[in-house]
Amino acid sequence: MGVGWCRSVNRLPIVWDDKYSPEFPESHRFPMKKFRLLKDWVDLHVPATQLFSPKPCPVDVLVETHDPGYVRGFELGTLDPKVIREIGLPWSEGLRDRTILALGGTIRTCELAKAHGLASHLAGGTHHAHRDRGSGFCIYNDLAVSSRYLINKGLASRVLVFDCDVHQGDGTASILAHDPHIFTCSIHAEKNFPARKVDSDLDVNCPDGMTDDDYLSLVFETLESVVASWRPDFVIYDAGSDVHVDDALGRLSITTDGLYRRDYGVISRIRGTGIPCATVIGGGYDKDRARVAARHGVVISAAASVFSQNGQT
Repeated sequence: MGVGWCRSVNRLPIVWDDKYSPEFPESHRFPMKKFRLLKDWVDLHVPATQLFSPKPCPVDVLVETHDPGYVRGFELGTLDPKVIREIGLPWSEGLRDRTILALGGTIRTCELAKAHGLASHLAGGTHHAHRDRGSGFCIYNDLAVSSRYLINKGLASRVLVFDCDVHQGDGTASILAHDPHIFTCSIHAEKNFPARKVDSDLDVNCPDGMTDDDYLSLVFETLESVVASWRPDFVIYDAGSDVHVDDALGRLSITTDGLYRRDYGVISRIRGTGIPCATVIGGGYDKDRARVAARHGVVISAAASVFSQNGQT
């Protein structure tokens, strides 16, 4: 991997693969179909994008942040059933292959963002995965893996993980707790999953039912403060749509307009300082898979708008 292969682009680089939605039980709470539906939504509503394909994450990159025994067990399908239950996803070869490919997708999104200023992954944000176990539908932590990749490859020296998923990024906080090159910030619903939080470098709790204006003020003030004080040279933005008022697992009351204002405001502030930004979609849950895909599409729409205004190459 590396940024040398990045061709010139004049539309928002996006990363996606049709293997992101493998065969999966339709009745399961996790909406696996949403990744394919998200690509369909983007094709229809955000044509100003340029598609790039991911490559599977190399094992040597993965074990920089994840326990080799855990990685081997998931690869072979030999993890203890209790470990699989904590992940919350039924193991299959399709899930295994999709997981390692999407992990590489966030890495490639970061490389594209480094080369072109801004790029978006139509997946990612698996912030509940810890070093030696998965949790909350997250198997490996792409935020931790990609941050460490950027540092190790010399693509960044100070990475900010700015996590606005409605659930606290406990796995990211745990893995990166003692990393002086990566700052973890989580803005989340105080009373939502996980029950036992892990201290990020900065945690911001939101009360149940928080609405647009108060939430947006909190998000923007936090971002501006962290950027000014910590001075990152790369930002990974987890744009969880599960803050939406209609999300099945959220506890906040953010409208679709509020979601767009958040994503546009965050991305434009980051790019306004000249800092490269990679976006991932984070969590989003609804029995209507198309509806949740459309909510995830908001960050792609916002990113495409910012990208066009910045005159990228």
